[in-house]
Amino acid sequence: MALSKTELRAVLSGISGILVTPYDDNGDVAPEKLVPVIDRALAAGVHFPVVNGNTGEFYALTTDEAITMAKSVAEMLGGRAPMLAGIGRGVRDACALAKASADAGAEALMIHQPPDPFVAPRGVVDYIKRVADASGGLPMMLYLRNDAIGTKAITELCAVEGVAGVKWATPNPMKLAEAIHACDPDIVWVGGLAETWAPAFYAVGARGFTSGLINVWPERSMAIHAALEVSDYAKARQLITEMKAFEEVRAEEMNGTNVTGVKAALKLLGDDCGPTRPPSAWPLTHAQQEKLAAFMKGNGLIA
Repeated sequence: MALSKTELRAVLSGISGILVTPYDDNGDVAPEKLVPVIDRALAAGVHFPVVNGNTGEFYALTTDEAITMAKSVAEMLGGRAPMLAGIGRGVRDACALAKASADAGAEALMIHQPPDPFVAPRGVVDYIKRVADASGGLPMMLYLRNDAIGTKAITELCAVEGVAGVKWATPNPMKLAEAIHACDPDIVWVGGLAETWAPAFYAVGARGFTSGLINVWPERSMAIHAALEVSDYAKARQLITEMKAFEEVRAEEMNGTNVTGVKAALKLLGDDCGPTRPPSAWPLTHAQQEKLAAFMKGNGLIA
C-alpha cells in the first residue's frame, strides 16, 4: 500500500538506507544474501530501506535485475518497514521498473536524475509524470545530483503531483536553502550525501539523510540521526569524525571505491555480498584494505 504524503514525510525525515546489491560466484544477483544486512538495519531502527539506489549499483544492473531486486527486497522486508524503490534509465525502462516495484509492494519511488547528456528540465517533468502514471500514483522522492538546472527548474519538478521529497546530493547547502525557500513547504528535503554532509544540510532545513553505512554499522547512522534531530551538532560531528577513515576509503579513485568500501566491509563482517561490477573499482588496494580493516577493528566491528 502506498504511503500518504504525511506518512512519507515522516519516514523521509529519518534514514533512507541504501542497500547493496549482492552477487553470487557467477556474478548474478543473489538477493538472499541481503537477509542479515536487512535484519541488522531494521534491528537498529533504520526507517526506510532503499533498493536500487547508487550504493545498490543501480546503473550496473539490467532492468530485469533491478526488478528482481525490488521484488526480493519487498519479500524480505515482509512489511516490517516501508520500501523505497529506485527508478531510472530510459523512460520505458523506468516505467516498467516503476510498475514492477509498485506491484512488488514499494510504498514510494526514488527517481534518479536522468544522466542523459541532452536533458531538458521540462522533459524531466514529463519523465516524472510518466513514471508516476506507470506506478499507479505512488509518492515520489526526486534524486537531485546536479543543481545546475537552477532553482526555477527544481521548483517546477517539485510541483509535479506526487512529489513529496527531494534527495539533495550536491555539496551546495546555500543552493539547497534557496530551493527549500522557493518550493512547496510540504516537500521534505533529504540530505543525499550521507552522514558526512548531514549536519550542513540540517543547518539549512533538510531533515533525514541517505546512508550506505547502514549496511555495515546502522547503529552509528542512527546515533548521528538522533543527535541531529535534537540539534546536537557537536555530538553529530564527533560521531562523523570517528567514521572518517571509512568515508575516506569510499571517496578514493573519484568515488570509484564508494560501493567497494561497503562490500569489502561486509565481507570482513562475514556477510559476503560479492564484488562490485565494473566500472566500480574491485577489489580495494592493499593500502585501502588495511585502512578499512583498522577502522573496523578500532570500532569493535570485527575482532
